[in-house]
Amino acid sequence: MDKDALSFLRGSALVMTHDLVAGRSTPLTVTSCGDAHLANFGLFASPERSDVFDVTDFDEADVTPFEWDVKRLVTSLAVAGQTRGFSSADQQAIARAAAREYRVAMRRFAELGRLAVWYSTLDVNVMATDVKGSFDAAERKRLRAVLASMKVPDDRRAEARFTSSDATPQIVRSTAHFSALEPKDETGMTPDDVAAIVRDYGASLDSGRQALLSQFTLVDVARHVVGVGSVGTECFAALLCGRDRDDVFFLQIKEAQPSALATIRRSPAIDSEAHRVVRAQRILQATPDPFLGWTRREINGEVRSFYVRQLYDRRATVDVSALNPELMSSYGRLCGWTLARAHARAGESAVLAGYLGKSEAFDEAMATFALAYRDRNQEDFEVFLRGRPTEGGTVQS
Repeated sequence: MDKDALSFLRGSALVMTHDLVAGRSTPLTVTSCGDAHLANFGLFASPERSDVFDVTDFDEADVTPFEWDVKRLVTSLAVAGQTRGFSSADQQAIARAAAREYRVAMRRFAELGRLAVWYSTLDVNVMATDVKGSFDAAERKRLRAVLASMKVPDDRRAEARFTSSDATPQIVRSTAHFSALEPKDETGMTPDDVAAIVRDYGASLDSGRQALLSQFTLVDVARHVVGVGSVGTECFAALLCGRDRDDVFFLQIKEAQPSALATIRRSPAIDSEAHRVVRAQRILQATPDPFLGWTRREINGEVRSFYVRQLYDRRATVDVSALNPELMSSYGRLCGWTLARAHARAGESAVLAGYLGKSEAFDEAMATFALAYRDRNQEDFEVFLRGRPTEGGTVQS
């Protein structure tokens, strides 16, 4: 989080949510992503193995005023522009374009039938059709350039890199990605606990996915080292083997914590935090991971909830350093379109479209907010740096 202002913003969803709760909000609520910054959109493989673009993170998912997700997105675009050295005018224009795309796309989704909205995706291979009416030929060309810069990883290569060549494959421990899960580590988790989670979570899948999962055998587990957005969360990896050692895939097991909103309001999920995450992803994401599911397990007398998904599935996120103002504007618009589609899937598109209207008032308000919160984020980031321990262990004054 101390790398730059954007990294700080990504890791401080709780801080921004606290500020949003304290401010004025509309009464129009949706199932929200809860953390819709620009790096929580990306490419991944659909069950049909097409590369699709969508929202990719739901740890903070909750029911919130719809504009909170939009504010998080436009602020992240402004802060990204700030870290890239763009002018304030460019940052404001980028934020305004993303907000406008959200508004215009919501009106288009409101005119579609419910099934048409639900089946709407952003398949990279047929992108021109998916965004027809939203982006002209020149803009679609820029989008292709942005998406091309998001290098989709070769899952087989990743699996080979982190899988041993033994007859029964094992996870290769690495300080950068995986580390050993001791028989009883500081979390109270054991390898047997992780194995039980993998075994039990299958009950949350449909019968077809259960049948597929039953064809694989769990062969190894390890602790998974996660990035900025998952600081402090418990995360594990499970390696499963099918027909032979060349037929393997990874599952990621993450312990679900209360969302930022629930933490502030001290209102934990009624059912399960992991169920909250999975339910939101299944609503908001057009092509959710077929292995996405959840379960609960009692560990040291405490019931904890975990969600499970594929660890590698051709996921790729945007490289902000590769974007100039024009490309970042196109990327921001793509995120705005995608966010509108996600919110529309919950069935409130007509109400939201009616509220947003045809004028540019919403666009301007979001752009103004983006720059104001960019400055607030910078102030918070500087306070964070001053309070960070130095190499000698003392706190900077």
